[in-house]
Amino acid sequence: MTLTGPDPAGGSGNLLTDRPDLYELRFPDPEHIAARWVEDVLRRHGAGPRVLDAGCGTGRDAAHLHRAGRRVTGVDLSTTMLAHARAHHPGPDYLWADLRAFDLRRTVDAVVCLDSALLYCHTNRELEGFLASCRHHLAPGGLLVAEMRNGAFFLGRTELLDGPRTTSFTVEGVTHTSVTTLWVDRAAQLLRRRRVWTADDGSPAVEQRSAWRLLFPQELRLLLATAGFEVLELHDGPGPRTDPPWRPGDPGNPGPAGRADGDRLHLVARLLPRAHPAPPEPFPAPLLGDPTEPRSTPDRDPERDPERDPERERGR
Repeated sequence: MTLTGPDPAGGSGNLLTDRPDLYELRFPDPEHIAARWVEDVLRRHGAGPRVLDAGCGTGRDAAHLHRAGRRVTGVDLSTTMLAHARAHHPGPDYLWADLRAFDLRRTVDAVVCLDSALLYCHTNRELEGFLASCRHHLAPGGLLVAEMRNGAFFLGRTELLDGPRTTSFTVEGVTHTSVTTLWVDRAAQLLRRRRVWTADDGSPAVEQRSAWRLLFPQELRLLLATAGFEVLELHDGPGPRTDPPWRPGDPGNPGPAGRADGDRLHLVARLLPRAHPAPPEPFPAPLLGDPTEPRSTPDRDPERDPERDPERERGR
């Protein structure tokens, strides 16, 4: 999943973003737990049928919500992911967009951001742009549903930071191995990741860097209140990426003041009834259209911000 920063339409340098088929093999969800969790939340809170999947990635979750009767729009910055979604998970309307600021010229009843999609907005300005865009697209009383890393988990907890982690998987006779190192950039309030991919087919090693904003529960409440949202649920699970994961029939709606000790946060917020101003335009890029056409892109200094290559994973 690629959410912010320019997509050159020629690949991101991230093995799993550039190979959505490998992504789905590496992180299978045969029971569609993530999408079923979303559907449960939407039903419990009485959301209408129009859903925007912000950072839809391969389209797996968007398509399941479509089959459940929702009218789904999926957006992503990766043209490779979008092509895979259209080919393998048809039904939703898949569009290219940069989540820091976008205008799809449509109204939805819920915006869904799974797998830390929200946290690929690294700065306060980018977070404000995303929330303003959500507000602009949501119908009165619409929902924002998000599932993400919990910044508070890293207050005194180091188990995700203690040394490199090595994982491997084999596809068509080729074994792909990743060595992942995580560390906290406290000044930027980011969880940074360095991952090196190797394969036993003789291909060269590839280094990939990415990062997530670390948001704390009270900070998240303030951002949402400032953007015009009321928090309905905020808790550490169960959810689609917790251990054990959410299952149908689990008690729902822990309320706006649930526990926040685990490594995942689950958010449900409702847009308060007020005027819907036009979204701000903090970035100069035209944020809708055919990404193969010439377009300006947000200025990036790769020396200052080299980690704009996210992928959709838990706990990495």
